[in-house]
Amino acid sequence: MLCLKEVPQNDPLKNAEQKIIIDRAISENKERQGAVMLVLNEVQGKIGHISPYMQAYIARNLNVPLGQVHGVVTFYSFFKTQPRGKNTIKFCLGTACYVAGVPQLVEKAKQMLNIELGQTTPDGLITLEECRCVGACSQAPVIVVNEEVQGKQRPNKFPQILKKVQK
Repeated sequence: MLCLKEVPQNDPLKNAEQKIIIDRAISENKERQGAVMLVLNEVQGKIGHISPYMQAYIARNLNVPLGQVHGVVTFYSFFKTQPRGKNTIKFCLGTACYVAGVPQLVEKAKQMLNIELGQTTPDGLITLEECRCVGACSQAPVIVVNEEVQGKQRPNKFPQILKKVQK
């Protein structure tokens, strides 16, 4: 179990402005039905992720088991437990994209950035993620760069994609 006395310096709980956001979300929703989901949504939307320490803090202040908060965070793909990069590249793993070659795109990205899916580059610039069907099957394989859907991608095109987001 996490000890809230050992929160790392880079955690939002150690940032006064971000802690105010968390405390406000808790106080405004504590008595409402579905408080856990309401607080987590608000915190995720404003801070961008919900660290394990934040989960423990929210659970304690809502007076619910940590497992309940953690269960929600891990069940819904919207919630992130680590900060995301300035740019996000998502790889569609739907059937059409998978068959059309998205695994090769993923491997090229991992090789070029030296990170795995779900991780962020050390400079905080790029996060690689997977996603399910984005509804652009005729354009397979598809990636989503930030919020822009880009179809008919090939591994040899990936360096140009990186150049655009690394500026």
